[in-house]
Amino acid sequence: MDHSFTVPVPPDRAWDVLLDVEGIAPCMPGATVDEFDGEVVTGRIKVKVGPVSLTYRGTAKFIERDPAAQVVVMEASGKETRGAGTASATVRASLEPEASGEATRVTMHTTMNVTGRPAQFGRGVMVEVGGKLVEKFAENLAQLISGDGAAAADGATAADSSTDGASASQPAATAEAGPGSTEPSVVIPVASTASAPPAPQSDDSINLVRLVGPAILKRVIPVAVGATVLALLSWRLRQVFSRRERGQKE
Repeated sequence: MDHSFTVPVPPDRAWDVLLDVEGIAPCMPGATVDEFDGEVVTGRIKVKVGPVSLTYRGTAKFIERDPAAQVVVMEASGKETRGAGTASATVRASLEPEASGEATRVTMHTTMNVTGRPAQFGRGVMVEVGGKLVEKFAENLAQLISGDGAAAADGATAADSSTDGASASQPAATAEAGPGSTEPSVVIPVASTASAPPAPQSDDSINLVRLVGPAILKRVIPVAVGATVLALLSWRLRQVFSRRERGQKE
């Protein structure tokens, strides 16, 4: 599968952002990071298909990190916590600057293998789900980065205003001169602390029906129609045989 998205920062900063696994984990729907030692990520991802919920637990490992070429390769594998289904993937991501130089284009190539119930939906649904997830991740990541930038700007504004002197809204710390000292008292304004906006919260699970409802219905409806047709044919055949049996007895 091939996907791409844009990060609203230059490549040098985008590289650091994308390697901050714990920091960007909330941007991925259904994902939870339990542990990260700098190389291996241990975590969970929850998938929901209608009333059925599946939780995969597994690990992801960096097998290549090339800051000069701006390329990252990861291998991930997981298993259902209450089932026999498995999932594994190799993801290669490369970063390139946009023409403006103020944004970065991230291109991903993923090779994935899935067994168990989700595999019944087929490759088409998997590709569409992957595209929707990347789209949602990029949206949340842009919100996170923009929030960090706004917080930094607010902090800088607060620091600048503090140099103009103390005010009623900015309490001052006063260092009194000792007895008999000719030095004046020193007033140190205390800048107010700007609180950073919260990072986007990860959805509790990846809801496949919400993400790609039409694609899933395309898979389910033909099966339902086929089952209905078979049931009608079976019923019709039973009627024919019943009539023949009654005719033979008469």
